[in-house]
Amino acid sequence: MKDKKKFSNFILLWATQTLSRLGSSLTPFALILWAYGETGSAFSTALLTVSSYVPYILLSLPVGTLTDRMNKKRLMLASDTVAASCTLSILFVWLSGNLQLWHLYLVNCITGTAQAFQQPASEVATTLVTPEDKYQKAGSLNALAYSVINMASPVIATALYSIGGLTSVIAADLSTFTIAFLSLLFFVRIPEAKNEARKESHIMMDLKEALDFLKENIGILQVILFLAAINFIASIYNAALPAMILSFESENVLAAVQSVAGIAMIAGSMIATVMPVPKSRVKMIIISLFISMSTENFMLSFFRNPVMWCIGAFLGWLCIPVMNTNLDALMRSQIPSAIQGRVYSARNMLQFFTIPLGYLAGGFLVDDIFEPFMDGKSGTFINQLFGTGKGAGSAFLFAIIGVMGVLVCVIFSRLRAMRKLEEK
Repeated sequence: MKDKKKFSNFILLWATQTLSRLGSSLTPFALILWAYGETGSAFSTALLTVSSYVPYILLSLPVGTLTDRMNKKRLMLASDTVAASCTLSILFVWLSGNLQLWHLYLVNCITGTAQAFQQPASEVATTLVTPEDKYQKAGSLNALAYSVINMASPVIATALYSIGGLTSVIAADLSTFTIAFLSLLFFVRIPEAKNEARKESHIMMDLKEALDFLKENIGILQVILFLAAINFIASIYNAALPAMILSFESENVLAAVQSVAGIAMIAGSMIATVMPVPKSRVKMIIISLFISMSTENFMLSFFRNPVMWCIGAFLGWLCIPVMNTNLDALMRSQIPSAIQGRVYSARNMLQFFTIPLGYLAGGFLVDDIFEPFMDGKSGTFINQLFGTGKGAGSAFLFAIIGVMGVLVCVIFSRLRAMRKLEEK
């Protein structure tokens, strides 16, 4: 009975936070449409993500140690309030008619800082309100939420943006924030992790403890580095995707492709929910990412048909929830809850530092390398494969990152410590 009550607490937290994340995902998508419409530059839109990730990564380690010491619920409420205030400031500048790119970069830096506090607190809170035998189910529900958000947010954001510009998008964002904030404040109960030794420690000791844990658990470290390599490639993809699709088609096609990816993730989440616990979660993670890397990138690269792009998106994202579910359960089962805040933050720094690098690389490669290169070609074999004119360079780049993704999966699948992780 106690576990059932505890898991119902997770369900309430999961449902309201999912609604909030759906609302929060609308604004970034709309801002990408606005920024690309203003500049036509992949690099400028990539900087929107870079500006939010850099402070998040720089603060991950010290914030993780603070997370283990602080009340998780209060930390989540404070972080969400800061992020909502930043979104509201964008609305005011937009209504004044003075919105510029540097405003968005500055606001994203602040929201990235808030996210550095919110994310590890939310991770630990999920563990604290989830019975251990429900980790697989909780991971599946988290994957489902991520899938629904990816499916719905492009369509909703595009529709709202076409109707009322950023005003309607931000209004929806702030409405979902309000619901989640009040629910967390008044109805969700989050216990604190028991850790008596923490009282006698200090931040530097906590940082050392997190890094020592990863040094002693090489298999977990290798999984994190594997995801870091995949994140680098995926970030190049994310930087190049709007530039390629908007070069050939409209923003509605971009929304359709990303929504199909979300539909695929919902299907994948259902698969993850009903599938039995695999003998090796690590192997399942590798196989899922291999399928993802070896499908969508090449279909985006070699086809100019939105239908084929959507098929590629479905194939590329179908296995991601299976990967996320197994990764989530693997980490929760391998890392003690008393030190999860600091270890997750160390993980986030190592796993996510490649994301801004990938966005910068993707924006630079599209604008300054691949697009100019393809623009200067005519009638060559490369043009026969990837086309000509604006967007052809991005298509060529997708073929390159597809090969990179496959090679990364093959290389990391051969690392012994990672493969033997679950045999401890």
